Amino acid sequence: MRVLLFTGKGGVGKTTIAAATAVRSARAGKRTLVMSTDPAHSLGDSFEIEIGSEPALIEPNLWAEQIDAQDRLEGNWREIQDYFIQLMNWAGTETIQAEELTVIPGLDEIFALIDVKTHVESGAYDMLVVDCAPTAETLRLLSLPEVMNWYIERIFPVERRVVKAVRPIVSKMTTLPIAGDQVFGAIERLHRNLEAVKQILTDEKVSSVRLVVNPEKMVISEARRTYTYLGLFGYRVDAVIVNRVLPPDVTDPYFGKWKDIQSEHLATIHESFEPVPILEARLFDREMVGVTLLDEMGDEVYGDLDATSVLYRDDPIRVRKKGTGYILSMRLPFVSRDDMDIHRRGEELFVRVGSYKRNLVLPQTLKRMTVRGAAFEGDHLEIAFGREPRPGETDDPAPQRKKRKERRRDG
Repeated sequence: MRVLLFTGKGGVGKTTIAAATAVRSARAGKRTLVMSTDPAHSLGDSFEIEIGSEPALIEPNLWAEQIDAQDRLEGNWREIQDYFIQLMNWAGTETIQAEELTVIPGLDEIFALIDVKTHVESGAYDMLVVDCAPTAETLRLLSLPEVMNWYIERIFPVERRVVKAVRPIVSKMTTLPIAGDQVFGAIERLHRNLEAVKQILTDEKVSSVRLVVNPEKMVISEARRTYTYLGLFGYRVDAVIVNRVLPPDVTDPYFGKWKDIQSEHLATIHESFEPVPILEARLFDREMVGVTLLDEMGDEVYGDLDATSVLYRDDPIRVRKKGTGYILSMRLPFVSRDDMDIHRRGEELFVRVGSYKRNLVLPQTLKRMTVRGAAFEGDHLEIAFGREPRPGETDDPAPQRKKRKERRRDG
């Protein structure tokens, strides 16, 4: 199965491109589901039909859904929420206020992720097209599995053991609600689901992100930041789609200046993102809504390309051996050393780029080594790892090899 995620700054035509890709996939014979995780749904407007929170058949091989955040909340969060409401009621908070306070911002995006997992595991579709929320929300969505995993793997087991041990004592001393196995079980299920989602979205054979942009300065700047942050979390971008490009046959003098400006911005896009494929869609003289026009939009974007294939292969994070040590390489374009911070704590490497931070659990080989330095090579950050020299040794491997040869000869 293939999973394609479409994201971009609000208003660039992301939903239209996602819907057009889904139509093209379905008409190529792929069982295709297009789903919207954007809280401000517009997928139904693209198809000019009503779309609900369950997959609805649009035409042969094509289904669509707009995720209902409240419905997903009831299904995934209710047990955990009920406990927090009891806790707040015990502290004197009214039930209605407690219900509002226990709906954490971003929950709808977490549950949207779980829908991706559900559809992939169902085997009902060959292609899943995800119309994501605008860029900032998408980045938060894509980083959620790793952020929550950090808590679940380190704090949660200790917390669960402590609660189990003190529950009998606390119950005799106070009416304070203590989380039971049902609550911990719900949290554990959420963790397992998010871990599975992470594996799906970072699998190079399954998932790709496609950035949708307009030839405008602010949109390009946002896309560059998005591309950087996607690399930080190990997500692969296989195409950049430039939407609403003025076509050559527009010769009205009014648009002359706009065409010059767009030409400059297109050059910037190619310079910024190549060798990632840059696809273009012209500015049409009508709204591209309804299956027929979306099919036309799909032809415009992809031409002879297979929209469902992996259009570009990249490895945002990789480890390679160098001498007696290793290099951990991360693709982080458009970043200066002043924008980031790197430090190690135990078996984890902390990398912060702007306001986004990733905690990398190091492979077993690197855990036994120390960080020897970091530098940029092109658009990749390369972090060098090596073992501490033993007494009498140096970092240079050549003298060490010479000493070993001498010992073997003398022996």
